[in-house]
Amino acid sequence: MSFAELGLSEKVLTAVTSAGYTTPTPIQAQAIPHVLARKDVLGIAQTGTGKTAAFTLPMLTILETGRARARMPRTLILEPTRELAAQVEENFVRYGVNQKLSVALLIGGVSFGDQDAKITRGVDVLIATPGRLLDHVERGKLLLTGVELLVIDEADRMLDMGFIPDIERVCKLVPFTRQTLFFTATMPPEITRISEQFLHNPVRVEVSRPATAATTITQRLIASNDQDFEKRETLRKLLKGATDLQNAIVFCNRKRDVATLHKSLQKHGFPAVALHGDMDQYARMAALDSFRTGENPILVASDVAARGLDIPAVSHVFNYDVPTHAEDYVHRIGRTGRAGRLGAAFTIVTRHDDKLVAAVEKLIGQSIAWDGPGLDALPPGEPREERRGRRDEKRGGRSSGGRGRPERSESRPAPSPERIVAEKSEPQRSRPDGEQTRQAKPTQAKPARAPESRRRDEDDGPKVKGLGDHVPAFLLRPVRVG
Repeated sequence: MSFAELGLSEKVLTAVTSAGYTTPTPIQAQAIPHVLARKDVLGIAQTGTGKTAAFTLPMLTILETGRARARMPRTLILEPTRELAAQVEENFVRYGVNQKLSVALLIGGVSFGDQDAKITRGVDVLIATPGRLLDHVERGKLLLTGVELLVIDEADRMLDMGFIPDIERVCKLVPFTRQTLFFTATMPPEITRISEQFLHNPVRVEVSRPATAATTITQRLIASNDQDFEKRETLRKLLKGATDLQNAIVFCNRKRDVATLHKSLQKHGFPAVALHGDMDQYARMAALDSFRTGENPILVASDVAARGLDIPAVSHVFNYDVPTHAEDYVHRIGRTGRAGRLGAAFTIVTRHDDKLVAAVEKLIGQSIAWDGPGLDALPPGEPREERRGRRDEKRGGRSSGGRGRPERSESRPAPSPERIVAEKSEPQRSRPDGEQTRQAKPTQAKPARAPESRRRDEDDGPKVKGLGDHVPAFLLRPVRVG
């Protein structure tokens, strides 16, 4: 099947041919005819299957007739992240080159003034993140009553990021008669509920079982000890020994780990750049550009970059942490092996990750082979708690006997000279003897503490109500009536 058989307009077909595409992907071949027939579509497909073009191309064909009105966009596309929204805009620019359609992008990190100016002139396609869209609605700058077609992309990622209440609100602001396109990679119960609530007799387009990995991706597990420095060393060995490594995305579960790992890789001479949610829009786009151009072929990222980023030729994906949610594993490794290319995905696993790995293998329906020795063959590593305790003792910030509580020397009496001498002469004394030594201390501090302890914990009298014995003077003044 070719694009010409799908019912797209000549202008769109010319743009697609100019971009070098001749054969649609399965999700495109199945979804585009239904979108052009103005039916609601529920699309289930993993990342890298071309689902962005599955709604972009038919929308361009539909929008060739009609015109936009001020502050009333004709179509609305919701994306979970700024990067995904920017990529969709790039698709409209690329495939709409032969058309005079106005496209506006509403994302955070950009001034309201520029966005308001575009909306006021009228837009055919409005691409937005939920938060910024509702900001414009609340400011009275945007009306959604003219929306003819609503696209909710990466719906499961919207759920993960807590956007479902915003999605429900937006769906109630757009006309009941609009056409809705709903795309997701997984179908958890909450997503099923939302789709049933806001889609009307949708056509279900499912090109693969939900949450499956592409067959072009080689998946492997790498055993490592628990400590962060040991995991970083394991990752460096993987990067140095990888076969045909052109570029790579390294995923971490936490933003602070992204920053730490990024600095570590740079320190060891790896050309790396970081991407996480705390970066402003300019820094995030600059990081992506340097990765796309090959200036920095290693991208260290949190899951903000795990969904839908259009980086076509990623050769390797490394999971520095096993993802907490099994679905995120599919989206992470979906950055490689796209459009039929070969890819490799390596996941660093510690002894504490067995349940997370089991959840991933259950979700994808297959076991993942180990690359090298498994966890049982590793030499015993340093326990995480011990290392943290010694580090804190060296810094002098923790008490050795207080279960990690900070010492407050200003509230304790100074030790007697006899105790200091005893402690120096018997460094290996056991804890019971140490308690006896503490009991042998001068007891002049105990009477000072006793009243305070009794006031707090052992007061047998009536509980104080209100202000207690002290009443401010202004409350004792006589009240004058009339």
